[in-house]
Amino acid sequence: MLLSLVLHTYSMRYVLPAAVMMGTAPTYVLAWGAWRLLSALLPARVYRELDDRFYSIYQSMVLFFFEHYTGVQIIIYGDLPKNKENVVYLSNHQCTVDWIVADMLAVRQNALGHVRYVLKDGLKWLPLYGWYFSQMYLVIFPEGTRYNPEMPKVIADSQLFADREGLTVLKHVLTPRVKATHVAIDSMKGYLDAVYDVTVAYEGTVDHRGQRKVAPSMTEFLCKECPKVHVYFDRIELKDIPEEQMYMRRWLHERFDIKDKLLIEFYDAKDSTRRNKFPGKCVNSRLSLKKTLPSLLFLGGLTASMLLTESGRKLYVKTWIYGTLIGYLWVSIKA
Repeated sequence: MLLSLVLHTYSMRYVLPAAVMMGTAPTYVLAWGAWRLLSALLPARVYRELDDRFYSIYQSMVLFFFEHYTGVQIIIYGDLPKNKENVVYLSNHQCTVDWIVADMLAVRQNALGHVRYVLKDGLKWLPLYGWYFSQMYLVIFPEGTRYNPEMPKVIADSQLFADREGLTVLKHVLTPRVKATHVAIDSMKGYLDAVYDVTVAYEGTVDHRGQRKVAPSMTEFLCKECPKVHVYFDRIELKDIPEEQMYMRRWLHERFDIKDKLLIEFYDAKDSTRRNKFPGKCVNSRLSLKKTLPSLLFLGGLTASMLLTESGRKLYVKTWIYGTLIGYLWVSIKA
């Protein structure tokens, strides 16, 4: 009985962060909506600056839970620039935590409010947030779907396609698709400083037989089941990337071949002392509480203040309902 209670309590560790992150959504949307109306007559530049700031506040609060609450260690290999840049961020894709890793790097460059994503079409229908996510770009997962060891057919089909196309068959990543990457780089090349090629590995995702397991879900991550996240960073100059799609396709596959070799070293190295880490120098990058706690207190305080009054509670509920419906309508019109 006691053991069952302990296990249940442990599994509920995600409830507090999930409740806060979702519970502050109406507050965030109301603040953004008010600013959108107030800035209607102002230059677009002014609107975008505060919009980025609002977004940064919310994402900083999210990172409070994913870094400080979980106590996860972020191990970075390679030289992450200290100053923010205009980039396309390419990463392998294993789980829903992957987009949080992009935020983890961005906050270390003071660029959190500027991160945008290419997401699966279905995520546009998330209540209240989906329409906002549907406008985002720049962070790209070229595999198109997650690498999941429990879905061997997806992996086998990806490997068969690579073999049929005369490309290197990959073991720990899927064969990347070039279209989104080409469109992003080609359309924004006049504004980009570089491409960030990022390889992510979650420690603790190998079973007792040495076989790779599924990467942690957001719930599992928030239950503190991932002790370390290893991030291998490589900055690529635009001049080193082919412009034509057919050549970029092969370049992208070569980059994923490099990722695959890094992950083979991480998971399968014959020398056990070389497993659970990437080659080269690394740093345990600790994030200051000053980067995240103020955002938590700000949004949490505003939400609590709203819920203390009857009129505030009514506005809160209406924001959830009508905000979600308007978002669905917006996404449908744009589809």
